[in-house]
Amino acid sequence: MKTYWRLLSYARPLRQFILPFFVTSLLASVFGILNFTLLIPLLNILFNQVSPAETAQMTQLPEPSATLDYLIDVFNYYFGLVMRQYGRAGALQFVCAIIIASVLMSNIFRYLSARLLESFKVNMVARLRQTVFDNAVGLHLGFFSNERKGNLISRVLTDVQEVENSIANTFSAAFKEFFTLVVYLFALFKISVSLTLFAFLIIPITGTFIAFIVKQMRKDAREGQNRLSGLISLMDEAFGGMRVVKGFNAEGFIRGKFQTENGAYKRAIRSMAYKREMSAPFSEFMGVTVVAIILLYGGTLVLSNTSDLTASQFIFYIATFSQVMRPAKEISNAFSNTQRGIASGERILELVDTQNMIADSPQAKPLEEFRDKIEVRNVSFEYESGTPVLKNISFTMPKGRTIALVGSSGGGKSTIADLVPRFYDPSRGQILIDGHDLRDITTASLRKKMGIVTQESILFNDTIFNNIVFGSEASEAEVVAAAKIANAHHFISEQPDGYQTIIGDRGAKLSGGQRQRISIARAILKNPPILILDEATSALDTESEKLVQEALTNLMQNRTVLVIAHRLSTIQHADEILVVHQGQIIERGTHDDLLGYTDGFYKKLTLMQGM
Repeated sequence: MKTYWRLLSYARPLRQFILPFFVTSLLASVFGILNFTLLIPLLNILFNQVSPAETAQMTQLPEPSATLDYLIDVFNYYFGLVMRQYGRAGALQFVCAIIIASVLMSNIFRYLSARLLESFKVNMVARLRQTVFDNAVGLHLGFFSNERKGNLISRVLTDVQEVENSIANTFSAAFKEFFTLVVYLFALFKISVSLTLFAFLIIPITGTFIAFIVKQMRKDAREGQNRLSGLISLMDEAFGGMRVVKGFNAEGFIRGKFQTENGAYKRAIRSMAYKREMSAPFSEFMGVTVVAIILLYGGTLVLSNTSDLTASQFIFYIATFSQVMRPAKEISNAFSNTQRGIASGERILELVDTQNMIADSPQAKPLEEFRDKIEVRNVSFEYESGTPVLKNISFTMPKGRTIALVGSSGGGKSTIADLVPRFYDPSRGQILIDGHDLRDITTASLRKKMGIVTQESILFNDTIFNNIVFGSEASEAEVVAAAKIANAHHFISEQPDGYQTIIGDRGAKLSGGQRQRISIARAILKNPPILILDEATSALDTESEKLVQEALTNLMQNRTVLVIAHRLSTIQHADEILVVHQGQIIERGTHDDLLGYTDGFYKKLTLMQGM
């Protein structure tokens, strides 16, 4: 139950929902039963089934009391007055009008309670979904290395949807369905062919209305599915590109996009639910209206002795034509579904409760300016599996210098590049910037000073302009200037809509070199003093590599650069080259220095690449 009530807390404030829902559900049930509890006694009176003594008693106003019998006696009193003044035909019209009014009120309150329930559901689910997503985006990068994106998406969508169904249905069962079960008791039915044929004259009206509602629901369903697809696509991109999101301090930007899509999806499914809930009350209202018309028509025949039905047969037919709800089944299903909802809720809350392992300490201070150097001091690192990746690494990155990391795959180069922007914390040792441990600096201010270009260009299904601006604020002129420096302006201008061209999922409509140049333009626009390049040209063809390398050269000017490269030709002019092998720095120096080692690892790499 703890999980249940915690999930329910996302529907706050509950007090604003429970009282109106209680009142509307109760009134819907009371008006619903009023039709049938009064129908047979009234018809007994109408068809002379009441003794003269009982009829005389009906003309006496009853003493006030807080009981249901008092309400019935009051109705009988006014019914007796109408019958005495206008006769049995007038009383019949009075009965029919009361039944129609009662059914109308019952269905109005049913619809209002359904609207309240749907608002409760969609607001609770939207708030829960937003909380789960916001917390997930704020988690450390290592969390996403250990979790499957599909599992995260499933928790945010499928599990949250299960919670919606179970929690809301439990509320429905606890209030509205329970009242309905208590109030609706009966049926005794029989069929009359002639009256049924008469009733079918009005059925097309109901069918036409329902067809219209279904058409509108289908439209809303398509809109809802499109919005849901947008949510899934956005989450896949965000979780898959978390390195870029965090590197550009774009968590707030992504949260805003998700909130926009989430709000649109909420509105679509709420509109569909409103229409869905409208169809049932309208159908019942029309059905009972038909009963009232049959009552008027058949009752007139009985009164005029032109019908082959006796009064009891007529009553039996009216009861048969009535609609009876079966809330017991709904209550049983609701509480059964609650168990699945709680199980899903536990998975959701597990994600909500996951702590960010790279959170800022209360004493963390912002980094105002990068002035001197970055120092990696005696750093060792191992992932959660316990396998050591780095072993006592030390080096210094003076401001304005380029430091290159080379070595065999799996040696630890990318791990070093991930430690500098504090995607991870060292297991041992320190990384300092201007003498301050990174753990004493706010991560947002640290990453604001850094630009990252990775081997895989992380782009989003948006315009070229928004991909370059990503997480920042810039004018069109500034974006164009950044694109020109990145050698991207020419091909962007040739796109169908220029900078407003949608590039597809992960930039699928662009080539690898084009995607990489947009990533470089994004880093140029950010204008960071520190630049991290993680094998930015290794996956490109010769022509693209030339354009991208020129763009990188423009980007690297007057910056502190940490570059990882497999192609050694791209880092020959680095101020210092660190050769990383099996988690250790085994050689260091300039390109010429390292070539001077007779059996050096770097020299072997250059010979393998034909340099």
